[in-house]
Parts: sequence; structure tokens; C-alpha cells
Amino acid sequence: MSPSSLSTAGVLLITVPTIAFGGLALLAHIMRDIPGYLDNPVRRGLWRAGHAHAGVLVLFALVAMVYIDQADLSGDLKTLTRVLIVAAPILMPIGFFLSVVRPSDTKPNRLIWLVALGGVSLGAGTLTLGIGLV
Repeated sequence: MSPSSLSTAGVLLITVPTIAFGGLALLAHIMRDIPGYLDNPVRRGLWRAGHAHAGVLVLFALVAMVYIDQADLSGDLKTLTRVLIVAAPILMPIGFFLSVVRPSDTKPNRLIWLVALGGVSLGAGTLTLGIGLV
């Protein structure tokens, strides 16, 4: 692997314990029946989605690092692809979590657009990577 992909993978691996800690926090909300989680279906659904997307997208980004190094792309395009793919597991969960921060929030605020931005980033990065591999 290239040094850039190795360091990116290292950072991604460091985030895994934070995702696990987030899972424990969600479990604590359930077990302790903390107000604003079980009794708020919108918040519960978005936080579960944020946690799930974080885990899956970090794993996806880790795998993608190997393929980025094998792609027939310029150095700058590899860097852009790496950034786009790594941005998704940051933007999407942040959008899910921060769009319903308060326990009383019954609809997402404008930060939900970070989810869409993360999706666009993921789509652009994977499309670029796919083209570079074909």
C-alpha cells in the first residue's frame, strides 16, 4: 500500500473504537430508558442510522484504500478519490446525529443535508475509483 493509503487506513482504524463507544452509548440510552431516545422515534431512527452508516462506511473505506492504490488514476485523482470516500463515513453519521441533537427534536434540522453531501461524496469517489479500475 502507498504511504497515503496506509496513513488513511490508520486513521480509519482509530475511529473504530469511537464507533463501538457510540454503540455503547445507544445501548445505554435503551437500557437506562433515557428520555428522548426510546420515546422519540425520529431521533431513535436517525441515531441508529448514523451509527450503522459509520460502521459500514468505515469498513468500506478501509477496503477501498487497497483498490485506490491499484487504480489507473493520476496521483491527484487518487488523492481526491481517497478524500471523497473517507468523507462519507464522516459526513453521513454527523448529519444523522446532529440533525436531532435535542431530545425534544421531532424532525431533523438543516444539518440533515450533510447526509446527502456524504452520499454525493461516496458516489463520486466510488464512481471515480470504479472508472480507474476498469
